[in-house]
Amino acid sequence: MTEINRRTFLKTTAAVAASSSLPLFNTAKAQSKKITIGFIALTDCASVVMAQELGYFKEFGVEVEVAKQASWAATRDGLLTGDLQAAHCLFGMPFSVYTGVGGMAGKELPIAMILNNNGQAITLEKEFKSAGFDPKKVKEAVDARVKAGKAPTFAMTFPGGTHDMWLRYWMASSGIDQSKVGIITIPPPQMVANMKVGNMDGYSVGEPWNGVGVAQGVGFTHITSQQIWRHHPEKALVLNKEFSGRKEELKGVMRAILKASAWLDAAKNRKAAAKTIGSSRYVNAPAEVIDARLAGIYDMGEGLGTRKFLGDQMAFYRGGQTNFPRKGHAIWFLAQYVRFGLLKAAPDYQKIADTLILDDLYREVAKEAGIKVPNDEMSTIQMTLDKVVFDPKNPAAYLAKNKI
Repeated sequence: MTEINRRTFLKTTAAVAASSSLPLFNTAKAQSKKITIGFIALTDCASVVMAQELGYFKEFGVEVEVAKQASWAATRDGLLTGDLQAAHCLFGMPFSVYTGVGGMAGKELPIAMILNNNGQAITLEKEFKSAGFDPKKVKEAVDARVKAGKAPTFAMTFPGGTHDMWLRYWMASSGIDQSKVGIITIPPPQMVANMKVGNMDGYSVGEPWNGVGVAQGVGFTHITSQQIWRHHPEKALVLNKEFSGRKEELKGVMRAILKASAWLDAAKNRKAAAKTIGSSRYVNAPAEVIDARLAGIYDMGEGLGTRKFLGDQMAFYRGGQTNFPRKGHAIWFLAQYVRFGLLKAAPDYQKIADTLILDDLYREVAKEAGIKVPNDEMSTIQMTLDKVVFDPKNPAAYLAKNKI
């Protein structure tokens, strides 16, 4: 075990088992095949990493190796080739790949469960400081640059992924013309270095790279993703299609991650988690930066003060509310692809959601674990930023009202 004293962990996990509202898990029968789970250096890889570090994968009878990936494209390719059996992955990636936005159309990457909500952000360079947290002032600054022939460039992490959607949704709600600015793809751990050398003027990414950007003085946190959509789906456990058929092993993996998710949502454990995932083996970032944003205490940067996001900071469990993969959320992402011109025509929303979201598998695992499954899979969604309501049963009506 890296970074954290094993004796401390044993005491902590015993206390969690005694006091947590999450039911105790039964140990699964040992399996013989090693399972490789990919992750990207982001704070929200924590449930996968801590399931390994706390010994939960072994507890549930699965032999797992967690493997750091260089980019989301590398993660996608590893899942498609079978080099990875599963991965900590952008919730939007399977829909992006299936529709051809971010991969070979028709390729299936099933979603077993959600790993976290919230905890992403848009960082802007120091020259936008006068705009602060006001999207309208950012729009004015962007328009001025465009008029002067110096259109800004913004980075996200994968076409059609969550960070791409938060960036585009923010621009649309702010009135920024997406056709007039540059949008490029940069792997999450490379965001800060690329901003330093002037390759972009802002970026949309997960923590800790917004917090690190502030700590290194390259910019400020303009808006968090929970301010765009509170408790949005963020990362998911995405599968190689063949592995999705290895049901008992997959269930063991899911049970271990669910147990780690509950452990992470106990506030007393987050400082220890930050120290572990901050190590060079995992995220390779200062533990204090990770810990502060996990706690919901954000130094916004550039002298703009500290803001508290308490109750909507990064969440991994929320009593089981986090982890259920909802088909309505899949349809929201697909509708945004149409809205933002990534798809020229409406896809078969329900078919794609039914194909890629393994909600029945999750229900089975949750039942075995005694976890209540939310009854809101196809409920309407109200965005936090602009209060727009999305009905997954009628995406066409939404698109007719929300053109850009």
